[in-house]
Amino acid sequence: MELIKAKNYEDMSRKAAEIIAGLVREKPDCVLGLATGSTPVGTYKELIKMYEAGEADFSKVKTANLDEYVGLSGEDKRSYRYFMNDMLFDHINIDKKNTFIPDGLNRDEKGECERYEKILKSLGDADLQILGLGLNGHIGFNEPSDHFPKATHCVRLERSTIDANKRFFSSEDEVPKEAYTMGIGTIMRSRKILLLVSGEGKADILSRVLSGKVTPAVPASILQFHPNVTVIADEAALKLSEL
Repeated sequence: MELIKAKNYEDMSRKAAEIIAGLVREKPDCVLGLATGSTPVGTYKELIKMYEAGEADFSKVKTANLDEYVGLSGEDKRSYRYFMNDMLFDHINIDKKNTFIPDGLNRDEKGECERYEKILKSLGDADLQILGLGLNGHIGFNEPSDHFPKATHCVRLERSTIDANKRFFSSEDEVPKEAYTMGIGTIMRSRKILLLVSGEGKADILSRVLSGKVTPAVPASILQFHPNVTVIADEAALKLSEL
């Protein structure tokens, strides 16, 4: 693992955007694996600035998102499709036909997982997969388990994940309890992985991911086995890590 230390969230976001934009310039038709949640918001804002400044062209880029809530349409403001449109896609010159996210309204779990997996295979392995880190060590919505799921699957969200996401909903009862998520196996096939971590609240789990035992009880720990991972973390997140 390569570790890039950032001063704060803004510094982390700039450093991440520079890596992503650098890949886009080097390989205009690259495949990007994208994440949602609060962590990558700053990175997406930086990418928009780079596009507006003529420093990045996304016209040939293809993207695949990690996950989507089950039960929400892409037009729902709380869905991850809406999030990606609002935070990035609507503001750059990407063709939305080349942006892929699971269909949260497809209640046929097996069918939707197989459909999305076929899309991922047709795109090929991601040139760069962006990941955030859940408080319980999840990546995507791959929650702590007794195994590392290989392919796209439907997961029951843990209490800690629901608690972390309920701020985006009017009440806890509205928070979806299930989500479709890209599997660990698919994530690990990415040519390069960029893990973004910010804030003191992530310090404990980040230390376990970086130097703890590799176990499906801490899903992100599997990244220790990937040959090309870059972790960008700010000072607060690295507070408990021995480096």
